[in-house]
Amino acid sequence: MKATGGKSVYGASVGILMLEARFPRITGDVGNALTWGFPVHYKVVKNASPDLVVRKEAEGMLPAFIEAGEELVAMGADGITTNCGFLSVFQAELSAELKVPVAASSLMQVPMINALLPPGKTCGVLTISGGTLTERHLAAANVPPGTPIGTTEGLREFTRVILDDEPEMDVAVAAQDNVDAAKRLVADNPQIGALLLECTNMVPYAAAIREAIGMPVFSMVSFIEWFQSGLAPRRFAAHGQIR
Repeated sequence: MKATGGKSVYGASVGILMLEARFPRITGDVGNALTWGFPVHYKVVKNASPDLVVRKEAEGMLPAFIEAGEELVAMGADGITTNCGFLSVFQAELSAELKVPVAASSLMQVPMINALLPPGKTCGVLTISGGTLTERHLAAANVPPGTPIGTTEGLREFTRVILDDEPEMDVAVAAQDNVDAAKRLVADNPQIGALLLECTNMVPYAAAIREAIGMPVFSMVSFIEWFQSGLAPRRFAAHGQIR
C-alpha cells in the first residue's frame, strides 16, 4: 500500500477565508473551530474588516482574497469558502483564479432551497445589513429577483457588534434580534416556506429561529457541511476501499 503526497497539511478538505475581526465568535459561528465535526483550514485576510466587506462591497480587496485562497490551496485545501455572505461578489473571480471548487456565500443556496419548496412558496433571506445587500450581491449568487429579504439592522445588538467589530456581545440580546427579525420577515411575507441566513454569524441562533418561525432554516454551516461532503465523501465499511 502506497501513500500519495503533494500537500503540506492533510485531513482538512475545506479552507475558510476569514475577515479580520475581533468580535466574539461563539460556537456555531463559522469562525469558531468547535463548530465543525471535521477539520478545516483557516486563513485571515488582512485588512478585510466587517465594515469594509459588508458596508463597502469589499472595495479593493479581491487581490488579497485571491492570495489568501492560494495559500489555503497550497496548504492542502481541496475547496474554498468564506465567512461572509457579502463575498458573493467575489465568487466568479475566486473560482477562476483558485482552480478548486469555491462556495463564497451562503446566498448561493437560495435557488436550491427554492427547488425543495412546494408551489407558491419561496425562500426568504435574513441579512445582517439590509441597507447594503445590493442587486450585485444577489445576482452573483443567482438569488431570484423579488426574493423576500429581512434584516437585523437597526435592532439592539447583533448588527452593531458585528459590523462595528466590538469585543463584547450580549448573546441573549443578539439571539433575540435574530428571532425578532426572522418573525417579522415571515409575517410580512406569507409566501416564505424556508429561511436562509446570509450572515455566517447568525448560525448560532438558527435553532431558535427555526423554533420561532416553524419552518426550515439554512445557513453557511449547512452549506459548508454539504460542500465538505463532496470534497471528502464519507467512507462506508463495506465499500470504502473500492476504486
